Amino acid sequence: MKIVFATNNKHKLDEIRAILGSGFEVLSLAEIGCHEDIPETGATLEENALQKAQYVCDKYHVNCFADDTGLEVEALDGRPGVYSARYAGGEGHDSEANMTKLLAELADVTNRRARFRTVITLIERRDLCPCGCASTCVVHRFEGIVEGQITHGRHGDGGFGYDPVFQPDGYDKTFAELGADIKNKISHRARATEKLCAFLKKA
Repeated sequence: MKIVFATNNKHKLDEIRAILGSGFEVLSLAEIGCHEDIPETGATLEENALQKAQYVCDKYHVNCFADDTGLEVEALDGRPGVYSARYAGGEGHDSEANMTKLLAELADVTNRRARFRTVITLIERRDLCPCGCASTCVVHRFEGIVEGQITHGRHGDGGFGYDPVFQPDGYDKTFAELGADIKNKISHRARATEKLCAFLKKA
């Protein structure tokens, strides 16, 4: 099955392709000729995922899914949340700056509880007529959550984003230390993708 993932983030693509397996051909935005910066102006992960998937579906007329992920820290009332990628400010995704800001905010905080949450929105195009002259879009949503805690410093050099400072429950290492094989089985994105995969296999 061929499907478009609304991202050009190599780390995300590698994770999703590994999780979905060989039964799916996952295309990036660049592979369908989409090089524009798709806006993410939603106030929630759900809104951003829908916005990205809808943009691609409307413009390129393909089945598409998009995700948005946030790190939600209990002591910070759920921040950085939807603003995780740009938490430290600026236009780019500066993971080092984001982690520095987060660790500074939690420097004197004993409650380190946090969770990663991923929302995936899939938009399916369904023909209303056998000749394909008319179609409709059906929206599906899948969520994955992994609970854990924020460590007191960076540990490990694998993964990306906040992986060096997030230790999932049941493990004594961060995502950055556990390696891709383990992370791809237990992560928030893995759990959301498993639900997506189960749905696609039934479709």
